[in-house]
Amino acid sequence: MTDLVIETHGLRKEYRRPRGGPVVALDDLDLAVGRGEIHGLLGPNGAGKTTTIRILLGLASATAGSASLFGEPVPRRLPRVARRVGALVDQPAFHPGMSARRNLALLAAAGGVSRSRVEETLDQVGLAGHGEERVRGYSIAMRQRLGLASALLKRPELVVLDEPTNGLDPSGIREVRGLVRDLGRAGVTVLLSTHLLAEAQQVCDSVSILSAGRVRRSGTVPELVGRDQPAGVRVAVDDLDAAAATLRAAGMRVTRESRTHLFVEGSPDPAAVTRVLAEQGQFVRELIPERPDVEDVVRRLSEPSSEPQPQGTGGAQ
Repeated sequence: MTDLVIETHGLRKEYRRPRGGPVVALDDLDLAVGRGEIHGLLGPNGAGKTTTIRILLGLASATAGSASLFGEPVPRRLPRVARRVGALVDQPAFHPGMSARRNLALLAAAGGVSRSRVEETLDQVGLAGHGEERVRGYSIAMRQRLGLASALLKRPELVVLDEPTNGLDPSGIREVRGLVRDLGRAGVTVLLSTHLLAEAQQVCDSVSILSAGRVRRSGTVPELVGRDQPAGVRVAVDDLDAAAATLRAAGMRVTRESRTHLFVEGSPDPAAVTRVLAEQGQFVRELIPERPDVEDVVRRLSEPSSEPQPQGTGGAQ
């Protein structure tokens, strides 16, 4: 039994246009998610996150490359593992004239799931007190919660969530994040597509940063941020003008950040900054190295200049 729940190799997806060449949504995408991981697909709209998920779930076919779930090739052997997978992709469809409880009961019966799971999942997503309400009266946030409940009915080993906090208020977002953490603690593998950096930082064990259909980087959030040099050093001294002149004379790029601090750009050695100033009798009161956060990493990797773009890339979600 493989320890990889999700695996793709050289995944490529092209969409044909009536005129012109193909639109490349995914380009040579490699992905590996281990058992029990909460893995984030992180990137802007059009990066290829939703396309990747749709291929994994058999909702779209790849132009080239391979994908597998639990070691079984997708889509050819997807039926073998479908019961082990729960997913929330796009806006889930429910019968608007039925109650939430009735909708879930029908799904449970169709999937051979115990009726007791209906109550458990309603409680799990915070809808226990709204189970008898008709879905047509649900808000967008409540429908999203109901979609989460439907994804959890089968007690899946893998849960795939595409932007699960869309439409939720801050309280709902916190609850969904807590639910994802609980799934991870229970040993469930989670693939979470999001453009919300705080979401990835707070709940994911690892992330893959996508841009223009490619994985630009993969690893834990601390690893990804730690690979980058400090964005700069914030320095507090008594005489800002004199200190700025001293640092510039030493070849450093300096800007006046506020009435109390200078900012030394690039990746200076904090010890060198302190030494250069001390040699001129200018003593540091505060020195704070600043590293880029995940948002900086994602923004830089998503910029067209960060890496050559595949010809015709665009249109992926």
